[in-house]
Amino acid sequence: MTEDRLTYRQAIDYLMGRINYERLAANQYSARDLKLDRMGSLLQALGNPQDSLPAVHIAGTKGKGSTAMMTAAMLTAAGYRVGLYTSPHITRLEERMTVNGRPPSEAEMVSLTAQLRTAVEVVDAQGELGPLTYFEILTAMAWLLFRRENVDIVVLEVGLGGRLDSTNLCRPEVTVITSISLDHTQILGATLDKIAREKAGILKPGIPLICGVTAPLPREAIEQIANTRNVPILQLGQELSFQYEPKSESESPPQGVGGTLVVTARGQDYSDIHLPMLGAHQAHNAALATAAVLQMRERGWNIPTSAIYTGLQSVTCPVRMEVIQTDPLTILDAAHNMASIRAFGESIQSTFPNQRKLLIFATTKDKPVEEMLRYLLPRFDQVVVTQYLNNPRRLGVRELSAVAREVTDREFVVAESPQEAWNIAARQASNMDLICVAGSFFIAAELREILLAQRPGMGDSTEQASTVTGPPC
Repeated sequence: MTEDRLTYRQAIDYLMGRINYERLAANQYSARDLKLDRMGSLLQALGNPQDSLPAVHIAGTKGKGSTAMMTAAMLTAAGYRVGLYTSPHITRLEERMTVNGRPPSEAEMVSLTAQLRTAVEVVDAQGELGPLTYFEILTAMAWLLFRRENVDIVVLEVGLGGRLDSTNLCRPEVTVITSISLDHTQILGATLDKIAREKAGILKPGIPLICGVTAPLPREAIEQIANTRNVPILQLGQELSFQYEPKSESESPPQGVGGTLVVTARGQDYSDIHLPMLGAHQAHNAALATAAVLQMRERGWNIPTSAIYTGLQSVTCPVRMEVIQTDPLTILDAAHNMASIRAFGESIQSTFPNQRKLLIFATTKDKPVEEMLRYLLPRFDQVVVTQYLNNPRRLGVRELSAVAREVTDREFVVAESPQEAWNIAARQASNMDLICVAGSFFIAAELREILLAQRPGMGDSTEQASTVTGPPC
């Protein structure tokens, strides 16, 4: 089928029809299925678009998406044309690849897909590497888009791990590792040092690293790899530090969400940075993003200090401690492993210590469900457990409720769908209460779509879509 005959829906169906590890159970694939040679063959067939574009490459167990968005915002504020590649998308696939915040149009998606298909067929026909995957093709599509759009710099969020990730074929100006904790252990390893080594696979000889990992074991693993590759490190807790002061609960939301940040890099203070996002963990991410753009400035990029303030003040990170509405105050968070669940819980408790709190919770089959529930249930006054609907990796609500009954003697409510869960929570909440959504990217994304659709005039919003996919969350 030629580009002239290809429709947007057919283009999306073609992409979604590829092997998609994002929708498979953890035991259905392994590290052996991740082949960087296969990605290299596809990029070569496309003329290696990644070789002409410098990048900021960001890995980490949690925080890498927010850090990528913050980095892109500061570089855009500095006047650069910035390509941003993140995953997963919330409502539309195009969200994964933007240029100065703008995703490709439907016509551009058709054109990019048509251009890709010939190269995909060539690589698939080689046979020995196996068929190209959904994520590999989308990564190549992003590179094609960014080359077409003549971007100055690309900010890349790693999809999974680092060493074997499709994004690892790039030419970085700086790399970032945000954090290391246990997640995707069937692929990356069951210990923190093994996971750290996988993520440190993004390090390139002589290219500086901004490291937000402070726990000794994973930090030392990263340092060992950095030393073998002659990689200079700007280490959080050493050359880099930050202080964060959240806004007072007495300030009316959403103004009460966020806080003030001071970043200190190599002895230089950047004070009174307004950060609109909630939580000390977002301040951590903002400090790393700030260090990344400062490192680029040292390498010759024209980044005025004002761009740091402007970029961070204006950045938005959907479903990352996102205030989606204020009556009642409702916060969506993609927390899906124990490290991110703890960060979510601590941020909610420290920012809203006196408000009545309701939680809508759903999660994925391969997550530490019992541990997450043991942590969360005592911290909320009312809990509704449910299931997301648009990804087969969901933990069914009956299985989830069975785990919850083993964890607590407290009452909780069971809802069969996100819509039902929201209806229950909304009925029980006063306009002074707080409703939170957490446990998976997918539940946050599905409820975001529901809530946006309920806003006046939003019934036909382009933010809505029928399919939400993403890495195992």
